[in-house]
Amino acid sequence: MQYLEIHPTHPQERLLRVSALALSKGGVIALPTDSSYALVCQLDNPQAVQTIRNIRAVDERHLLTLLCKDLTQVSSYAKVDNRQYRLLKAATPGPFTFILDATKEVPKRVSHPQRKTIGLRVPEHPVVQALLTLHGQALLSSTLILPKETHALNDPEEIRDRLGHQLAGIIDAGAVTQQPTTVLDLTPMGHSGEPVLIRQGGGDLSLLGISLHTN
Repeated sequence: MQYLEIHPTHPQERLLRVSALALSKGGVIALPTDSSYALVCQLDNPQAVQTIRNIRAVDERHLLTLLCKDLTQVSSYAKVDNRQYRLLKAATPGPFTFILDATKEVPKRVSHPQRKTIGLRVPEHPVVQALLTLHGQALLSSTLILPKETHALNDPEEIRDRLGHQLAGIIDAGAVTQQPTTVLDLTPMGHSGEPVLIRQGGGDLSLLGISLHTN
């Protein structure tokens, strides 16, 4: 297990390459985002995906999230029309998670089993952005909340003590906020509807300039 201390605003590329290599070999790593620490792995590695689900103690009905570098990458994995794109452009990068209809690029095992949707976000944290650039592909992620706990782990040393034996690596870039993302379901927009607010979190809804329905 690689424990890497990386600068939170000016991440060292040589250290990020170590994490990118671990991911490419099918490993799961813990890293900071702009809304708590998260577990991430490659999208196309079923064993790594199952490791995340095992750590979180969730089944296939629990929606995992794709971390994307930018909106170009989002459009590879989700069906995005003009209305949805304008909203995404106003809100990214930042602490928003968007539920959209998945494209065929998304394996069935990581999309919602009934609805064929996927959660996506474009995080603002410099470390994640740099890693996504190096890795070249979106990463599958899940907030690092352990079973029977309500808050995400925020201390990388605690993550090492509790999960080090299950992870390929941990990126220590200091503590981050424990506030979750704001989750918006954008699928109704594809049928002339309005976005649905699933969870109010760290995102600033005033950025969107639209009316919202609550779930």
